[in-house]
Amino acid sequence: MDNHSEPARDPLADGAEADERRSAAARLFDIRRVIGGLFAVYGIVVTLMGVFDSQAEIDKAEGVRINLWAGLAMLAFGLLMLFWQWVRPAEPPAAEQDGVIGQPDDPGSAYPEGS
Repeated sequence: MDNHSEPARDPLADGAEADERRSAAARLFDIRRVIGGLFAVYGIVVTLMGVFDSQAEIDKAEGVRINLWAGLAMLAFGLLMLFWQWVRPAEPPAAEQDGVIGQPDDPGSAYPEGS
């Protein structure tokens, strides 16, 4: 008798772990998170530059605190993207069934019945 046998594995638990990993990867690489994060960080930087603009820089922009307004707009857009990603998180891609998608006898298949 072999004492080095592996413990029994639950196939449902393995599938749940795989789904959880796919879901985490889908959320991590969601483009809304990347764009929102970059716009939020740059918006904070540009807003702070606008708050501390000198009078010469304000006069150069004809009296408009352009860095402040542009920074606030960038910050608002970045936060909107992050909020959108939080409200409607990305769905993981569907798992393949036995490595083959779209069998001819599958009712939802793209293949015609006679092929």
